[in-house]
Amino acid sequence: MGKHHDPVVVIGLGRFGSALALELARRGTDVLAIDSRQAIVQRLAGQLSQVVVADATDIDALGSLGVADFRRAVIAIGTDRQASILAAATVADLGVEDIWAKALDAQHARILERVGAHHVVQPEHEMGERVAHLVSGRMLDWLEVDERWVMAKTRPPKSLVGTPLGETKLRAKHKVTIVAVKPQHSTAFTHAGTDTVLTYGDQIVVGGHPDDVERFVELL
Repeated sequence: MGKHHDPVVVIGLGRFGSALALELARRGTDVLAIDSRQAIVQRLAGQLSQVVVADATDIDALGSLGVADFRRAVIAIGTDRQASILAAATVADLGVEDIWAKALDAQHARILERVGAHHVVQPEHEMGERVAHLVSGRMLDWLEVDERWVMAKTRPPKSLVGTPLGETKLRAKHKVTIVAVKPQHSTAFTHAGTDTVLTYGDQIVVGGHPDDVERFVELL
């Protein structure tokens, strides 16, 4: 696996790919950004040190750019499924050992994995799920760690207020864990412990299985 500051190839410079490349560069990572569209490359030329026009489905083109020397690559091609899949396969053929790819749906994700992508993300789907949880009004934030574990930011239910967490038997009753708390009038979260006493104005971060976390939040 690549180290934190190993250079990264980003292929596809639409909204997702451009934002990713610019953020990586801002954080000090060297980025080789590639897109087939001249206008987009010209627009980003003043913001990224290495941004080039190339056909990412052409193994010779990527080889001439030195893509085989990179340990990490992101296939961020937007709506062209065929180009996305071919680019992922081409990068895999070049021996890049840590390939991330953007998928449009579950079927696209499965194909990307089969052709060599090690990590597949579905930004629109994941953001849709997150917003759906926030729209309910009880969640302040929602992060899916994987299919069986989430972290949710919310308020404490009445049943937990005023009692040390160690005495609430929270995990036994609700199968969730409060891992952090931001007390009312505080500007930062801190670790929650067995002696932590919650108040109504606090914010808490709860971890657990998605179903258990959702049931816990329904207590509000």
